[in-house]
Amino acid sequence: MEEINPQLREFIVDYCTKYKIRKVDPGTLSLDTSIDLDLDIVDIEIDLFLAEFAEAFRIDLSKFSWYKYGYPTGSASVKVIRTVFGYKAKWVKRLSNRLYKPRFRVSNLQDAVVSGKLL
Repeated sequence: MEEINPQLREFIVDYCTKYKIRKVDPGTLSLDTSIDLDLDIVDIEIDLFLAEFAEAFRIDLSKFSWYKYGYPTGSASVKVIRTVFGYKAKWVKRLSNRLYKPRFRVSNLQDAVVSGKLL
């Protein structure tokens, strides 16, 4: 399995720490990690995240559109489950995936770093 670019991993951890979104263990990040479900970066925060990502990695966002992925809005049900049970247990993650389908993953960012464009 392909590994995450170390600079990308560091960017995600630093971003989450800087904006106090969630404490992220760099060892748990994978290409399958969902930006909107696992890291809980949704709504206006996702636009800020993408802007800083594009600036940090010099990515072209001119052709990017949310129509391909669906705009990540988050889920109130998932937030309640996370608050009550946490997010470390596998059953909580599976239930969260059933209630809210992740739309944007780290693999999309990795592809953008490689190609220079986020599509």
